[in-house]
Amino acid sequence: MTSKDTVATEPAQDAPADTPADRRRWIALAVLMTACFMDLVDATIVNIALPSLQRDLDTSFSTLQWVTAGYALAFAVGLITGGRLGDIYGRRKIFLLGIGGFTVASLLCGIAADPAMLVGSRLLQGAMAALMVPQVLSIIHVTFPAHERGKVFGMFGAVVGLGAVCGPLLGALLTQWDLAGLGWRPIFLINLPVGIAGLVLGRRFIEESRAPQALRLDLVGMALVSAGLLALLLPLTTGREHDWPLWGFVLMASSAPILAAFLAYERAKSRRDGSPLVELSLFRVRSFAAGIGVQIAFSTTLGVFFLIWTLYMQFGLGWSALHAGLTGVPFSIACSAAAGMSVGKLVPLLGARRTLQTGALTMAAGAVVYLLVAERYGMGIASWQMALPLVLMGAGMGMVFSALTDAVLSEVPQQHAGSASGLINTTNQMGFALGLAFTSVAYFSVVDERLPAEGSRAFVTAFGHAMWWVAAVLGVVFALMYALPKRAAQHAEAGVADAPEPGAEALLPEPAPEPVRV
Repeated sequence: MTSKDTVATEPAQDAPADTPADRRRWIALAVLMTACFMDLVDATIVNIALPSLQRDLDTSFSTLQWVTAGYALAFAVGLITGGRLGDIYGRRKIFLLGIGGFTVASLLCGIAADPAMLVGSRLLQGAMAALMVPQVLSIIHVTFPAHERGKVFGMFGAVVGLGAVCGPLLGALLTQWDLAGLGWRPIFLINLPVGIAGLVLGRRFIEESRAPQALRLDLVGMALVSAGLLALLLPLTTGREHDWPLWGFVLMASSAPILAAFLAYERAKSRRDGSPLVELSLFRVRSFAAGIGVQIAFSTTLGVFFLIWTLYMQFGLGWSALHAGLTGVPFSIACSAAAGMSVGKLVPLLGARRTLQTGALTMAAGAVVYLLVAERYGMGIASWQMALPLVLMGAGMGMVFSALTDAVLSEVPQQHAGSASGLINTTNQMGFALGLAFTSVAYFSVVDERLPAEGSRAFVTAFGHAMWWVAAVLGVVFALMYALPKRAAQHAEAGVADAPEPGAEALLPEPAPEPVRV
């Protein structure tokens, strides 16, 4: 049996440097990092091309919402199940399935002939990312010994930061260049050579691994939570376009009993076989329950902001994709810098809660400054006049995301750390999808009302209206943070931190914040 066919079920042991196995695992790491970079760039690259996409396909604003929200929702719903599939059937196998499916979905997005095909392809892309991404950290866990993982996670964080900066710029350049007259389509087609290379190299250099005692799949739980979320998000996203029909309110009302049925089923499944999709006992931990509330509220805010921001600059101010992409650079730089400073300096000095609250207040201050600047300069605003509020908002976001995971997990029992981490990543994506859906109420309803009389100025007016929502929700986030511990507790004793619960490796928290969707 070759090394690539070996099935590992335990964390990697120390290995001599510069051996063939050592070189293989660093190549495997490069493949994993490249796949993550592809996913992160794809998540950030789309918004900047939305105006070009809307003109080319002559589609509605609700469809544009689904192009972004569909990806986030499919990603969120599939994350935990994707991790379990890797534990059961092999992480390399599921990773290769995910990257292959992601590549095919990217091709389908790039050749989409109509809005329905594009939205369907984006849903598929998000589902494939949910298979691919959870395997990355679990493969690293079984491939690298403990003393090397700090360096590896540092590299991982650098890739996340690079993706946050490169995504908007790459999307702007590809859209602006209009390669071969393809317009926005290269933002998806660029994934094809990267995905094919990842398949070939991943098959050769990534070793197979499984959890020694993998949990069972919870297909009924997945179906119930998917139905409940869809019943809530579908009317919010499309209701405005159909003049808020009765069926939309019925669907939204039905989401509550569906999600209640999901909770009841999860309790029963936990008693029956101990393998629910969601470990409900975690919500008895006050800091975890509050942290999940913070995560959802904060991600909802980001979902609103990043969609309305690009529409404001391109539809409202008439800027090109490249102009809008370059305007966002101060945000990305400030976010990356603050994330590193937060964990390394602010948390030890101020404690987790004060650091998080400082981040929330900084971002809220940036939103208010942005409102004042946008109101003062109106349609004549320049990129440099946006720099200060964008730096404040980026710095606030970096402080929150970098410190939030430790604060939320600080009082969680060690045996449930994997499940808790998976829920944090999942609720991050769900909150983002919810924010994208809420733009119908916070932004597009104002555009619809004012567009006939004001023209492009309606997008500027709507931006100001929606930014008050952003500032208000950040105030709620600040208040929720009082339920978090002042300082993150050390919930893993020496020698225990390196041994997570069986099947939990795929759900370990990401070492850096999810990149901004600019």
